[in-house]
Amino acid sequence: EPRLGPVRLVCVDGPAGSGKSTLAAALAARLEGAAVVHMDDLYEGWSGLGGVWGRVEEQVLAPLAAGRPARYRRYDWVAGRFAEWVDVPVPRVLVLEGCGAAPRAVDGRAVLRVFVEAPADVRLERGLARDGADMRDHWLAWMAEEAAEHAREDTRARADVVVDGTVPL
Repeated sequence: EPRLGPVRLVCVDGPAGSGKSTLAAALAARLEGAAVVHMDDLYEGWSGLGGVWGRVEEQVLAPLAAGRPARYRRYDWVAGRFAEWVDVPVPRVLVLEGCGAAPRAVDGRAVLRVFVEAPADVRLERGLARDGADMRDHWLAWMAEEAAEHAREDTRARADVVVDGTVPL
């Protein structure tokens, strides 16, 4: 049953480069009436993991819980600033995907919390292949920040399902 107003909230969390986006897309394709919101669109750049949850609550979860469409401001990583507003009609299922998508704050509202994992070297290789080798320092700093976030929130242990992100879907 829905726990976020009329919406079933599915949180796909895990470290960067583990395969969260791939899994979220596969879930959304299989779940009728699903929408995906990527946390990457809500972080304020490379240092935004710690301050993202207020925006998630205010711009996405609170409106949907009230049965209203959500609207969030997408962060433009190239420009280094928030850009256009993105509308999210009230979906049957919301797949919230990204590092920090399943903090304790969603307990009781999420119908499913998934933790996707992969070895650090695999994740770093994937990230640098996508973002470029010049982003290595950013990636290493982010990996340390997300590890602290996941430890603080005990995310993996609280997950309903743990997925190996190295196994093809």
